[in-house]
Amino acid sequence: MRLQTRQGGPWERILVDPGLVKLAVMFLAALSVGGIAYVLVMPFVSGERKTDKRIASVAEGRSVAVRLGASETVSTRKVEVEDALKELEAKQKSKKKVTLKSRLRRAGLNVPVKSFYIASFVCGALTGGAVFLAGSGPLVSGCAFFASGLGLPRWLLSYLAKRRQKQFVIEFVNAIDIIVRGVKTGLPLNDCLKIISQEAAEPVREEFVEIVEQQAIGVPLGKAFDRMYDHMPLQEVNFFSIVIAIQQQTGGNLSEALENLSSVLRGRQRLHAKIKAFSAEATASAAIISSLPPVVLVALSVINPKYITLLWTEDLGRLMLMCSAVWMLCGVLIMRKMINFDF
Repeated sequence: MRLQTRQGGPWERILVDPGLVKLAVMFLAALSVGGIAYVLVMPFVSGERKTDKRIASVAEGRSVAVRLGASETVSTRKVEVEDALKELEAKQKSKKKVTLKSRLRRAGLNVPVKSFYIASFVCGALTGGAVFLAGSGPLVSGCAFFASGLGLPRWLLSYLAKRRQKQFVIEFVNAIDIIVRGVKTGLPLNDCLKIISQEAAEPVREEFVEIVEQQAIGVPLGKAFDRMYDHMPLQEVNFFSIVIAIQQQTGGNLSEALENLSSVLRGRQRLHAKIKAFSAEATASAAIISSLPPVVLVALSVINPKYITLLWTEDLGRLMLMCSAVWMLCGVLIMRKMINFDF
């Protein structure tokens, strides 16, 4: 190495050997290349990349396991719910024919079956006797006896049962809301049923009183609601019993399920009211058409009795009157079927 200095000016000028500069540049270049190679190659040599891949695979395996576990839980839940629904459907299909005692219970009449038969016989006898005294023959009187004795009491029974069911549906949704609020505040289901049996309006109160009494003697809740469905064969009661049965067998949030059921039932009530409003014109037309022949018959009897009395004084007139009544009944039933909608 040679250093040459020149004296002059305020500073000294140092001359460096060019070979030394070349050697320093080569050393810095080699150091840079080594650093870059270390950064790129070292992860593969040291196994760091393999470690990262292993950690990622383990994490992915855990997430897959979590997803599989969640899907298995959902599928298990679905299977349990489907099994519960199949069991409930099998119970409903295996039910026996509705007896007269059950029909009396559905109509809210706490009378013995014997009393109903006696009342039916008395009604038929009075109608048949009135027709016979009016001048009709034994055949017409016998038909009136059987029609009034067998048909009229059962029609009245069906009418009372349907009226009671309509009253039940109106109040039943409010009872479900009471259960929802009670369960959300921490009350047991049995206490909510007791509140309904004490505070609800008839006929809901009567049905829930019977459920509470059955619970007191150890009857399972699912069986108690099955009996309630026997007394009140409505889709609303069927939905309610299914929700309670599934919740008891598979668990779940009872308040949320009943709240959804309450919204569904209120939607059904709104739909029923809308259908009734849309069919009001058809109902009025059917009422006018069906009431027009009897009104005309009564009017002619008052205006010109001799003109109309032939219908019940002559055999041909009575036959025509009976045939007209049958055809009118068929027309009324057809119109009723046209304006009634199942939903």
